[in-house]
Amino acid sequence: MTIKSVLFDFDGTLADTLPLTFCAFRSVFQKYENKLMNNEEIINTFGPTEEEIIKLNITNKELVDSAIEHYYEIYENHFHEMVKMPSEIVDLIKDLFRQNIKMAIITGKSRRCLDICLKNFGISDFFIMSITGDEVTKPKPDPEGIFKAIQLMDLRSHEVVFVGDSNADIMAGKSANILTIGANWFETVQTTNFLMEPDHIFTRTEDLKSLINKMKDM
Repeated sequence: MTIKSVLFDFDGTLADTLPLTFCAFRSVFQKYENKLMNNEEIINTFGPTEEEIIKLNITNKELVDSAIEHYYEIYENHFHEMVKMPSEIVDLIKDLFRQNIKMAIITGKSRRCLDICLKNFGISDFFIMSITGDEVTKPKPDPEGIFKAIQLMDLRSHEVVFVGDSNADIMAGKSANILTIGANWFETVQTTNFLMEPDHIFTRTEDLKSLINKMKDM
């Protein structure tokens, strides 16, 4: 098995954005639904894009557009305060890039939200592509985004690894018949006990580097 590409989930995998996501959703639901939601309740809404989650959970549909803009106002205004990309992640991305490993992002985030992140982190040039939740018909755990990336990169499933921190990520990777890595290297993760066991669970980015180094020339 020769690894030529690594596909990454974004939230909780490449960046610890979950605290900010929780903050923004909590503010929306408190303001527009008068409902204070905890992190677990917010995680239970995950799957659709940010916009779709708000549409599904705001009772007064006339307020949906306003609620969406409120979400992004919180997200952008508090980004630098609440979101960091650790040096270990930057080193991982740069290391894979130097090895000519093709990298792509497969995320349930909306294009608007992902672009905010990529712009703030300045990492767009390291990735061949990114596929967001509003660019697929079926979000994770459906493997549509993974299949789309593999096809566009002209690769085969055994040449690709998918790295994610949620049950949906691992299920999508398994459904696509590719090697799956459970990422547990951030303090805030969606899943610590996976319903479907990944091929590997890593708590350090160095472990992923080592695996790719072993497999890229096989």
